[in-house]
Amino acid sequence: MSSSMRERQISALKRMLNFNMPPTKSTVIEPVWKVLVYDRSGQDILSPLLSVKELRELGVTLHMLLHSDREPIPDVPAIYFVLPNDENISRIAQDFRNQLYDHYYLNFISPISRQKLEDLATASLNANCISSVSKVVDQYLNFITLEDDMFVLRHQDRESLSYYGINRGDVKDTEMDNILDGIVDSLFSVFVTLGTVPIIRSPRGNAAEMVAEKLDKKIRENLRDPRNSLFTSDALQSGQFSFQRPLLVILDRNMDMATLFHHTWTYQALAHDVLDLQLNRLMIEEIEKPGHVGAKPLKKSKSYDLSNTDKFWQQHKGSPFPIVAESVQEELESYRTSEEEVKRLKAAMGLEGDNSDETISMLSDNTAKLTSAVSSLPELLEKKRLIDMHTTIATSILDHIKSRKLDVYFEIEEKILGKATLDKSLMDLITDPEAGTPTDKMRLFLISFICGPQMTDAEVDQYAAALLDAGCDLNCLQYMKRWKTYSKMTISASQYGGAGTKTVSMFSKLMSHGSQFVMEGVKNLVVKKHNLPITRIVDALMELKSLQETDDYRYFDPKLLRVTDSSSIPRNRSPFQDAIVFVVGGGNYIEYQNLVDYTKNKTGSSNKRVVYGCTDLVNATQFLKQLSHLGMEIK
Repeated sequence: MSSSMRERQISALKRMLNFNMPPTKSTVIEPVWKVLVYDRSGQDILSPLLSVKELRELGVTLHMLLHSDREPIPDVPAIYFVLPNDENISRIAQDFRNQLYDHYYLNFISPISRQKLEDLATASLNANCISSVSKVVDQYLNFITLEDDMFVLRHQDRESLSYYGINRGDVKDTEMDNILDGIVDSLFSVFVTLGTVPIIRSPRGNAAEMVAEKLDKKIRENLRDPRNSLFTSDALQSGQFSFQRPLLVILDRNMDMATLFHHTWTYQALAHDVLDLQLNRLMIEEIEKPGHVGAKPLKKSKSYDLSNTDKFWQQHKGSPFPIVAESVQEELESYRTSEEEVKRLKAAMGLEGDNSDETISMLSDNTAKLTSAVSSLPELLEKKRLIDMHTTIATSILDHIKSRKLDVYFEIEEKILGKATLDKSLMDLITDPEAGTPTDKMRLFLISFICGPQMTDAEVDQYAAALLDAGCDLNCLQYMKRWKTYSKMTISASQYGGAGTKTVSMFSKLMSHGSQFVMEGVKNLVVKKHNLPITRIVDALMELKSLQETDDYRYFDPKLLRVTDSSSIPRNRSPFQDAIVFVVGGGNYIEYQNLVDYTKNKTGSSNKRVVYGCTDLVNATQFLKQLSHLGMEIK
């Protein structure tokens, strides 16, 4: 089984930065210096995958936004990585007129239309720079890879693909078509990059089905002409999926709303829920102490990159928060031990005083030790940087957990989803001014409204009054009432099977006063393993199990020449090894983590792989805002 989705996209970008030639040993040793010009979309695709240092190693001396003021740089080739839209094309034409660069390599994130290509040709003719335009290439890279097994379609202008964008009442048919075409264009790019043709499954009667139909048609049309197909030749030889084609499951957000409201307990999902995590970069507001007495403390935002090379992040992003806090504490202690060792060696070698005579005699014994200490110094400094970063992040998250009682919310929500009896009534939490923000209260209530025991209208009104008193915006409840009426899916207990938590003994390592994390008052919760609705559906479709929800899913195979009625198509005989799950209308890290856990727990199928994708990543607060806008439209 070869490379991951992330590696495939990185290698496509490296090829592009090498003037669309496969990088060779000589280019690695001595790259051609060039300028990189991108638009905001290009920047979003590049930033989670290639660092500034890596760009420099690939010969990029300068990287700039297309729509910024740029000076002419003669004798240097420029590589453009932009969307083929009108404003970008006219700006490129302006660059031609201003003769900014020696050679232009134009790479379009999505295929450029015939009309716009002609506009570009006319512009280069008028600017008398035809010979300078070296290449125009369609890259099919219109998606953002955040993890080896996770991607989103868009970050800039993502409102158009959001749950609100797809479900708003005044959306016109032509607008809806444009939204769906945008989603299909990106999914098509995903499979061109992977070099494989999927078998597509989707539920009936929603946006997911329309996306599946359009994608099936688009791939089918591309396969019709084998000479120009994007799925043949070198793409397939280096194909990611060995002998068996992958399964693409396209789902609609409406199939499971509760997960998006759910408070979470794992590191990455918590960072996305309570802090500002976007495109693997985390912004944390830090308060700086004032320089002189009487001055106000300054608030300053600091950004942290959560990269693929950060071993601690890779190991713990899916861990429950208490385990993360303990691990940070352990790392801190192990770092202090290493630091002490270096100090002790310096002292032993007399490097801290004037006793240079004794130093000479001890040198021979300690040279080896010192050499190893010095060689491990850069590693030690990097370790220190990462520990400091995770200490800051974990402390920020802990502040939120304590001030908003997030552990209590998480535990109660797990009980509601697992149909267990509650120790404390919902009303008690909603009316408790100390427990959580208005958003927290609304999230808890909506989970109970969707998944808890059936409520009468009078009960709902009673809760609505309490939520209003707590400062909640009731527009989202307005929308969810209508959603529940129209939603064909009745949510059964089995949908969130086996959810729940158990409290284990208190944190042994974090109770000492020397600890960075004072966990007093926070529950040490262990989450019981359970599959979310999306994971259950993926499992049923990959393993060819019969499941009530998936029995009438549509089946598309773009490789079949004739499209027949999808129900009469022979189903696969053997279970799928690879699946890509795609959610139309927004996704989150809770579902992603649940799928990661699912593949890890599959016994006897260590090579099963599931990739999670969504139109955009939203946390509960952002999602509630969208529902609130939809609720306002009802009135």
